[in-house]
Amino acid sequence: MYDGEYSDKVIDHFTNPRNVGEIENASGVGTVGNAKCGDIMRIFLDIDGDGIIRDCKFKTFGCGAAVATSSMATEMVKGRSVEGALQLTNKAVMEALDGLPQVKVHCSLLAEEAVHAALWDYAQKNGIEIEGLRKPKDDIYDEE
Repeated sequence: MYDGEYSDKVIDHFTNPRNVGEIENASGVGTVGNAKCGDIMRIFLDIDGDGIIRDCKFKTFGCGAAVATSSMATEMVKGRSVEGALQLTNKAVMEALDGLPQVKVHCSLLAEEAVHAALWDYAQKNGIEIEGLRKPKDDIYDEE
């Protein structure tokens, strides 16, 4: 069914996604999409007073790779500091999933950008600046 293009980890995170859902009164929420493929990803962060991500949830409308990268990204930032979560890259998400087909790399870009968008929302809500954080794009289409 998967023709060998997807790793076992991608299949696992697609069929058994971790951290699906919403966080009520989230510290930060980031929503990004890709107009070319139609994927939309929303990340919710619960950040404590020390800047540690206590919880991270996602809602994704998209393909299996989009769901898998959302699941993996939330696993990777949960328990990290805000600064640590800012270091999340699409390459790290892909490596953690043992790779993605080239045609699905944009899904890992969505995961990175959605986490950064949620951090941006958190910073805006709290009137703080997070060094290295830039205003997120709503559409990552031009980054492919």
